[in-house]
Amino acid sequence: AEDAEPADVNRVVRTAMTLAAVAALCAGIVAGTHSMTRERIAANERAYVEARLAPALGDLSYDTGLMASMLTLEPPHGLPGDEPAAIYRVYNEGEPAAALFAVTAMDGYAGPIRILVGIDANGTLTGVRIIDHDETPGLGDKIESSRTDWILQFDGRSLGDPPTTAWAIRADGGNFDQLTGATVTPRAVVKAVRDTLHYFEAERATLFDLPSRDAQE
Repeated sequence: AEDAEPADVNRVVRTAMTLAAVAALCAGIVAGTHSMTRERIAANERAYVEARLAPALGDLSYDTGLMASMLTLEPPHGLPGDEPAAIYRVYNEGEPAAALFAVTAMDGYAGPIRILVGIDANGTLTGVRIIDHDETPGLGDKIESSRTDWILQFDGRSLGDPPTTAWAIRADGGNFDQLTGATVTPRAVVKAVRDTLHYFEAERATLFDLPSRDAQE
């Protein structure tokens, strides 16, 4: 029995070494696979984000990726909401084509409403889409493009169409339709879109020249 002990020890050592080698091989395979797929995963993530952003640009022509010139503004930034605001600048043949603003209407009926506002270089809305909200199902949630066409009434509008004083829902004397049974929600969206247009008008001259990083640094 005593003569068998060294053999047992050697067997344990060999087994441990084999397991260590297998573990190292597996780690190498995982690392190699991650390295090869990392760019593809990142590209897929960018494609997903851009697919969500693109509808707010309507049929606008542009030749740059929407993520390429993104910047984040920390509050206070002059845009609707007290949360960081993302801006995606897009270009066509090197010239500014439009900017997409991810802003927050803080005065929704059930809480903040995240809104994507697309504005072309001339100050005309290319589209507005709702990113996120907690509004009442069957009432306030009709601001979503998947629920109704309500949000499409902003397409092609600007600060001059209608005049600034008419940038309100009809219940408040403005030119924009409200939703049956809901006025707080559409009122918040109209105000946020109007305020984003005002910001664009004030910052248009320098907006497209800001570096693609946190503009507050």
